[in-house]
Amino acid sequence: MQFNPEESVKISIEHLLPGMFVTAIQQSEKVNLSHAGRVNSQASIQQLVSNGVKFVWVDQKLSRSGVVINAYVEPDVEPAPPVGESPEPQSNRRGRKQLSRDAAQKKAARIIEEAKTLAQKLLNKSLNNQDIHVSEIESWAGEMIDTALVDNNALQCVSALRNKDAYLLEHSVNVACLMVTFGRHLGFEAETLKEMAIGGIIHDVGKVKVDDQILHKPGKLTPEEFEHMKLHQVFAEEIIFTVDGLGDISRDVCLMHHEKLDGNGYPKGLKGDEIPLHGRMSCIVDIYDALTADRCYKKGMSSAEAFKIILSLTPFHLDRDLVYKFINCIGVYPVGALVELNDGRVGIVWTSNADEPLKPEVKCFYSRKYKRFVDVSFVDIKNSQYKIEKAIAPCNLEVDHTPFFDV
Repeated sequence: MQFNPEESVKISIEHLLPGMFVTAIQQSEKVNLSHAGRVNSQASIQQLVSNGVKFVWVDQKLSRSGVVINAYVEPDVEPAPPVGESPEPQSNRRGRKQLSRDAAQKKAARIIEEAKTLAQKLLNKSLNNQDIHVSEIESWAGEMIDTALVDNNALQCVSALRNKDAYLLEHSVNVACLMVTFGRHLGFEAETLKEMAIGGIIHDVGKVKVDDQILHKPGKLTPEEFEHMKLHQVFAEEIIFTVDGLGDISRDVCLMHHEKLDGNGYPKGLKGDEIPLHGRMSCIVDIYDALTADRCYKKGMSSAEAFKIILSLTPFHLDRDLVYKFINCIGVYPVGALVELNDGRVGIVWTSNADEPLKPEVKCFYSRKYKRFVDVSFVDIKNSQYKIEKAIAPCNLEVDHTPFFDV
């Protein structure tokens, strides 16, 4: 679950325990929001004490199950306000929040770029029949999951930026990110999320052995060409068989994303319960990302359009219950999506709203009504007179929106 300072509880450092998720620390009068994470050991606590930390803020939802949090109450004064609340003007709070998002988004951008480099390296090794070791992927996967747990909005926003000429790399990275987002929504443990991320980034590794003219054909494949394309899963099985240390979940994510519940998928023709949960998840995620991406032969569609197609593939191809959970996870207006407000302004969905998914925060930058760029502003739909009129596929927006993904 996303870390929200306003849901954190202030406790004395003496009551901090391993397993608690710390969202902020306080040394003297200064509160530091930049070191969020779960406390893993007593040694980590001792280090905080040695550094003069007196109080910390803890998120109950992200802390290990069973830990007891004893809230601190200031003596003889009103309880201290939760982190994030202050009498300062709204503009100041917006700026403070933006600084935190800025740091998170820069980190997410670095992780995404590292992932593309890693994916390219794995593809090159596969093409040259060189051995792949899962340890090459594990550290990246671990850092990506840590980022997703702290600020998944930043990760989703960065991964929404697409380049049709780098589809294979970006698709692999986005499938990894979406698998983690979906698994996190379903409450999976971090180790499982890591395996799913690894499976996602290698899931199309077999395509390096597919004929380039077929792989990049700008049009519908002939039956013969489609049969050749399907071989990428056979090639993938041959490649990942040699990957040292690859877990079963990663293997299933890679090899099952084209299977169908009715048994008409490939490469094995698995059906029903023969496809485990994470295999079914990968089928949904792979199709969703492919539908929403620009390709050399088609424009990407909006999330809402993609959801309609995915729903039409249930229950024979995809698991209906999981599809609904995926839609709930991603949201009708996912972070990074383009939307138009009822006053004609266009913006990027910037922050999700778990309680009211139809009312996210939107970063507005253009007016379709006046056909010009406008001063950037952040509109919290939940507390605003405005509402979202419709989603916009990036290809249908008449201006370049990509610069506005920067914080």
